[in-house]
Amino acid sequence: MAKALSVVARAGIARAVDPVAGALLRIGISPDAVTVLGTIGVLVGACGFGARGHFIAGTVIVTLSAFTDLIDGAMARKLGRTGKFGAFIDSTMDRVADGSIFAAVAYWLGTQHRTWGAAAALICLVAGQVVSYAKARAESLGMTANVGVAERPSG
Repeated sequence: MAKALSVVARAGIARAVDPVAGALLRIGISPDAVTVLGTIGVLVGACGFGARGHFIAGTVIVTLSAFTDLIDGAMARKLGRTGKFGAFIDSTMDRVADGSIFAAVAYWLGTQHRTWGAAAALICLVAGQVVSYAKARAESLGMTANVGVAERPSG
């Protein structure tokens, strides 16, 4: 049931993302540029707004910027360019984006003297990085690590 739902969701996402990916390619923007611009957007939302307590604006900016993670993958597939460098830059920028969100929350909580909340945000930051590292390390050793309840969609 969950697998069928995933197939339906992916088809719906592709219908929304593919036209945007095609338009960006037609004007000469590369998938890697979209990856980096999306990360910059997340940094602006997290550090520029979230770290100052403007959580609604920060969340909107981060959410819109996170959609680039779907668009860059669709662009690469359209180009037939799904190579190692693109995958490397994508996963690296994902870690930067994820870390910036939790760092911004930890910073804001710290400035509000909410030390337990800041500590929890820092634990989430580290745990998120460790999960990504563990998956990459397992795969580099020839094992699979495709389990979990909140896996990122394939972009």
